[in-house]
Amino acid sequence: MIRWHILDELALVPDQWYDQYGCWSGSATLLSKDRPALLYTGWSNISFSRDNQVQMQSMAIPADPSDPLLRKWVKIPQNPLLQAPSGINSTKFRDPTTAWMGPDAKWRILIGSKRNHRGLALLYKSSDFIHWEQAKHPLHSVPMTGMWECPDFYPVPSSADRNGLDMNSINDAGTVKLVLKVSLDDTKHDYYAVGSFDSTNDSFVPTNANLDAGIGLRYDYGKYYASKTFYDSNKGRRILFGWVNESSSNTTDIEKGWSSVQVLNE
Repeated sequence: MIRWHILDELALVPDQWYDQYGCWSGSATLLSKDRPALLYTGWSNISFSRDNQVQMQSMAIPADPSDPLLRKWVKIPQNPLLQAPSGINSTKFRDPTTAWMGPDAKWRILIGSKRNHRGLALLYKSSDFIHWEQAKHPLHSVPMTGMWECPDFYPVPSSADRNGLDMNSINDAGTVKLVLKVSLDDTKHDYYAVGSFDSTNDSFVPTNANLDAGIGLRYDYGKYYASKTFYDSNKGRRILFGWVNESSSNTTDIEKGWSSVQVLNE
């Protein structure tokens, strides 16, 4: 059982030392029925100088789990949970995925990163969702693709079935395919690859190496970026939402009073 020590009620806004410059992208995971946890990236520093910026992973949980709209969240006192490992630039470590449970009963998440110009999906494991250990190798990486933002990893049926699958299906070898989606910071486009997941060594193998993450297929060939998915258990479908940014100038955006929209697809 995971035991939580709840802080006073807080909105999920930059109000702690570990996220003083911003609460960035993250993902929610159901630890059990009706019990979500939100992992997100905080932008801060160690020496309280913007010249020493770092990105760290933290957690928030609902202040009132019985609220059907989950309108208020609290940050746990154990934050930050993760900082960039050795050999990784501390400003290139962000956007944790939805977690899934492996055959060893440990949770797994991916965090986007890069080393030199190789895009990385760093893999972490945890038994209690608070203490995380980096795996010996990334889930996947592709050279010359740059920083991988907002990684997403989820199962789809290997047949022509259009139904969605929840993350519990990720270890069902032979009956599902896996999608690894990455957002390329260099190009501001979302790429994806379809492949298989080897749960024995936690690795993703693309079906077609020529269509690997970052060099093959795109979700959309217009202005579309930083997308995420979630599984809708009520209707058995996977929902994709992403950022459609503007081609207009900053001046025009200010005049019209808005810029960019979030779109949903099923």
